[in-house]
Amino acid sequence: LLSSALSYCSKEVYNKENLFNSLNYDVAAKKRKKDILNSKAKTQYFHQEKWIYVHKGSTKERHGYCTLGEAFNRLDFSTAILDSRRFNYVVRLLELIAKSQLTSLSGIAQKNFMNILEKVVLKVLEDQQNIRLIRELLQTLYTSLCTLVQRVGKSVLVGNINMWVHRMETILHWQQQLNNIQITRPAFRGLTFTDLPLCLQLNIMQRLSDGRDLVSLGQVAPELHVLSEDRLLWKRLCQYHFSERQIRKRLILSDKGQLDWKKMYFKLIRCYPRKEQYGDTLQLCKHCHILSWKGTDHPCTANNPESCSVSLSPQDFINLFKF
Repeated sequence: LLSSALSYCSKEVYNKENLFNSLNYDVAAKKRKKDILNSKAKTQYFHQEKWIYVHKGSTKERHGYCTLGEAFNRLDFSTAILDSRRFNYVVRLLELIAKSQLTSLSGIAQKNFMNILEKVVLKVLEDQQNIRLIRELLQTLYTSLCTLVQRVGKSVLVGNINMWVHRMETILHWQQQLNNIQITRPAFRGLTFTDLPLCLQLNIMQRLSDGRDLVSLGQVAPELHVLSEDRLLWKRLCQYHFSERQIRKRLILSDKGQLDWKKMYFKLIRCYPRKEQYGDTLQLCKHCHILSWKGTDHPCTANNPESCSVSLSPQDFINLFKF
């Protein structure tokens, strides 16, 4: 009787443990599903403003501070990415935030960041332009999240860990989509780049600000490869991005005893930041402390508002909110 009673009790305990584990599994599964649904929920763009006040302290007229997250939420970056003049600017800003400023954003700003990033990816998938630029952005963000998710117990990220794991899975999916893009040749059979006179081809190449684009163009056809190796092209590229002092520190001679400007360029970009160039930028009015896109009218009381405006690089924009 005793042995049968003990056997019965052990079975009861085993069944209760199975039931408890099953309930825990169901709860965890439901919670993960809820977190994923929440991560997919789009943040409403309550603000789509072309300009905002930037104030770094409380006054009688204004209370509180303007933070990076608040500025990111209120300024109309969602529409800015559709403008070819502002696209690279916004992408560079997203990259800088992904590198070091993601944890300084509020939960809403972080979700807004992911929503804008999704729009950027969809735009690139549709028009098949700036593919490499967005690949680098996604890789930067994924690398940062790998580090931050490991420190989730230290409250470095806002939200549940499952939500961030799902976002990382989404980033991997976007990367795969970009890798699968097959760029098709247009049906147009008219004049092509190689049909242009050599002087025009060189003139166009001189306008490329990224050496990697010059190398890619040289891989299209043998005659373009010869042009892409032109020493003057690489010399101008080095002089455009870097100072004479930086160039003198990284001199490389070829077998013929001449300066190898191409090798010097790729060595320089590993040591120094390249010059950034944007068709349109955000600017700050020193008179009224209003932040807006270049060319946007704002209620300034200065006699000559244009003389008070200073263009901000993406890094300047972030530095504006470092107190």
